[in-house]
Amino acid sequence: QVQLLQSGGGLVRPGDSLRLSCAASGRADAGYTMAWFRQPPEKDREFVAAVKRYGGGTSIANSLKGRFSISRDRAKNTLYLQMDRLKSEDTAVYYCAATVSSLITSSLAQDQMYEYWGQGTQVTVSS
Repeated sequence: QVQLLQSGGGLVRPGDSLRLSCAASGRADAGYTMAWFRQPPEKDREFVAAVKRYGGGTSIANSLKGRFSISRDRAKNTLYLQMDRLKSEDTAVYYCAATVSSLITSSLAQDQMYEYWGQGTQVTVSS
């Protein structure tokens, strides 16, 4: 069983930066493909960023490139999402996700490919 424990989030002002963390426990030896998704108010869940199980290749939603970045500390089994120059439209519940499958790049953004999910954390960007 894999558990994902998220931390970070909160209320910030437009232009601020924020970092989310997601610590994975269980089956640590297997390695994971890990990702971030978000669900804005009254909207569907959307892909934010992902990092592949092997090789460290990353994928970021086109609309977020240049402001968001994803990284992973394998030793700590922790995934990070660095969010810079935050905007009001970044307001959402952010979810960490993981799968023991090695996904191809075109599948990274598909939430149905991930079997493990964090509890979600609210990020609110408001002046």
